[in-house]
Amino acid sequence: MTEKNAMKELRRRGVELKPTIHVGKEGLTDGLVDELVKQVKAHKLVKVKVLPAADSDTASLGEELCSRAGVVLVDSRGSVLLISDKRTHQQLRDKKA
Repeated sequence: MTEKNAMKELRRRGVELKPTIHVGKEGLTDGLVDELVKQVKAHKLVKVKVLPAADSDTASLGEELCSRAGVVLVDSRGSVLLISDKRTHQQLRDKKA
């Protein structure tokens, strides 16, 4: 699979998910990053909702969150981020079509 197809497959899987992590006015705390790592390890794909009280842009916040947690940002639409672990992303990308 190509990179584009792997991301498309992860987005397709994420459609049915509900956000389990909410980023509020406190922004990215260490506890939030730890919780994200724990959930991604358990579920492989997690949705994060950025509430309007958060002061920063959703896309930049998503990139910072992913770099701090060591995960892959699959999609950023509106105020929702779709995040996957690196291993699942790598396996889909390396999978033969």
